[in-house]
Amino acid sequence: MSDTPSLFEAEESTHLDSAKPLAARMRPKTLQEYVGQQHILGPGKLLRRMVDAGKLGSIILSGPPGTGKTTLANLLASETGSRFRPLSAVTGGVKDVREALAWAKDLVASGEPAPVLFIDEIHRFSKSQQDALLPDVEEGIVSLIGATTSNPYFAVNGALISRSHVFLLQTLDAEEIEVVLRRAIGDRTRGLARVQPAISDDAIRLLADVCEGDARRALTSLEIAVASSPDTPPVVTEDSAAESIGKRVAGYDGTGDDHYDLISAMIKSIRGSDADAALYWLARMLEGGEDIRFLCRRLVILASEDIGNADPHALPLAVSCMQGCEFVGLPESQLMLSQTVSYLSLAPKSNASTVAINRARRDVRDNKLIAVPQHLMDSHSTSAAKQGRGDGYIYSHECPDGIAAQDYLGTSRTYYEPVERGFERDLQKRKEWIRKRLSGDA
Repeated sequence: MSDTPSLFEAEESTHLDSAKPLAARMRPKTLQEYVGQQHILGPGKLLRRMVDAGKLGSIILSGPPGTGKTTLANLLASETGSRFRPLSAVTGGVKDVREALAWAKDLVASGEPAPVLFIDEIHRFSKSQQDALLPDVEEGIVSLIGATTSNPYFAVNGALISRSHVFLLQTLDAEEIEVVLRRAIGDRTRGLARVQPAISDDAIRLLADVCEGDARRALTSLEIAVASSPDTPPVVTEDSAAESIGKRVAGYDGTGDDHYDLISAMIKSIRGSDADAALYWLARMLEGGEDIRFLCRRLVILASEDIGNADPHALPLAVSCMQGCEFVGLPESQLMLSQTVSYLSLAPKSNASTVAINRARRDVRDNKLIAVPQHLMDSHSTSAAKQGRGDGYIYSHECPDGIAAQDYLGTSRTYYEPVERGFERDLQKRKEWIRKRLSGDA
């Protein structure tokens, strides 16, 4: 029986290929066609040496969407002459993993090299699913390539990380995206050359600049611009390219690095009193679909941690924002979040309360505990009078200024030190006066 495909099968294959999006059709066939990531694939770099040696071992590819993780995994298998089997951590389970590992074991037992098992979004696998990979990874039955948009050192089991080489893929720069776009424009077999589009250099530069290093997004936008052109042959100008880019909300990972990096940027911007920067990071998270409750919780924490008594209105405002967002919901809750973020950004800052409780708790942990002075003990029990509990206590409200000159701790300690900012400037003066009053010096 001949292995040569029939004319009917060849025609079917052509139709299927033509139905693929441009980004899928333009996937590199060899590492020579692969654009970018020279920090790991350049001459003498570790991944290049592994490919040249034909020994991949196990690899974790980490990087933002559109940086070519899946494509690179395919090419690594092809370059090393290994069979390739993909799995998605979103749809696959332990059963799928075990079936793939059994397939790999059969291949190795028959004399073939260890195949490549590619697991996309490996960070979404549970610990038990990741653990199921370990024995065959250790024995070299399979070359595991896992792809993740999250920080692998947080998202992937330490045991699996320790058995793998981790490679961080970088966002492509505009010049590299231009190379990808021009290749697609000039390719007659897989690209757009057969329709002879007239695409301006300005349009290409725009697509390369605004796609945020995502080659897939750039190619998709280019394909839309060409297909939607009313001209024959198609004409793509800078304006029509801009219309084809669309809104960038995809790619925000609410459980990965985006989630942590953007909230960190917003909190640090508020702490640094830059309202505009804080609002930008807030907008990024809102556009990405971040959980509103998470944002509110962080703002409530910040109001005490970084502002405290420098502006006593900050915490009530943050709590009101949290309650209002819960009651109203999106899209209107963005107004409350914007008001709160801008107010907290411009409020005077103090972490004196944060420092104070940390000092006090460290004192409790590290030093001998202080006994409650007898005059401060509870005096309400029936045996309290016989034990002298509460004897000598001075009721503050009976004093003219509401302050009783008595010892409340039994030793000298200083935890809360108001700063010279906002309302804490007044509290600092009052605390000094009260200290003297309590000691009887005023």
